[in-house]
Amino acid sequence: MTFAALPKSPYYAVIFTARRAEGDHGYADAAARMEELARTMPGYLGFESARDEDGFSIAISYWETEEAITNWKQSAEHLEAQHNGRAKWYKDYKVRVSKVERAYEMKK
Repeated sequence: MTFAALPKSPYYAVIFTARRAEGDHGYADAAARMEELARTMPGYLGFESARDEDGFSIAISYWETEEAITNWKQSAEHLEAQHNGRAKWYKDYKVRVSKVERAYEMKK
């Protein structure tokens, strides 16, 4: 896992937190495909994610504009993944969209 290489702010972050349901049900393949597809979308900047052993996950995708986020949300394959997420992959989830006004880091 590595940090997304992002431009100077401002930019947007879509923060997806979720608790997974039991079983894979095609989730791993679909998640890999969604990350691959997102990379092809205009305005995509990067992606970071983490998951614990109990199935709680945080996935953050970064975008240039709110319009880019809307286009991603409305992509046909992404709409299908959203449907499958509600039907079989997640117990529950939350989506938050925010504008990143400042960003800083520490490196050793």
